[in-house]
Amino acid sequence: MMAGLSQLGRFSEPGLLIMVALAGGPKHGYAMQDDIAAMTDERPGPGTLYGAIRRLEEQAYIEALAEEGRRKPYRLTDLGRTVLAAELQRMRAVSRTGLRRLATS
Repeated sequence: MMAGLSQLGRFSEPGLLIMVALAGGPKHGYAMQDDIAAMTDERPGPGTLYGAIRRLEEQAYIEALAEEGRRKPYRLTDLGRTVLAAELQRMRAVSRTGLRRLATS
């Protein structure tokens, strides 16, 4: 059975947002922060961002690429893409159920 983002515990939301940011292609930390801020109206701090990056790397969901000057870009791995797709499908199902229940209550 494939592990999911839930194993990241209370840190799963930053990890999810990082993976969504990387789904469009490789990014370095500052670009991820910008992308996450555009999605959520909240910019993750460096501690939150790089802590989640470390955990995602440990799970082999993302990997670092060659540094570009002072910037270190990251990308999703094939495993990361699979885990992200599964998590987004799960979230879609939960969202549909919640919205349907709200509409009928």
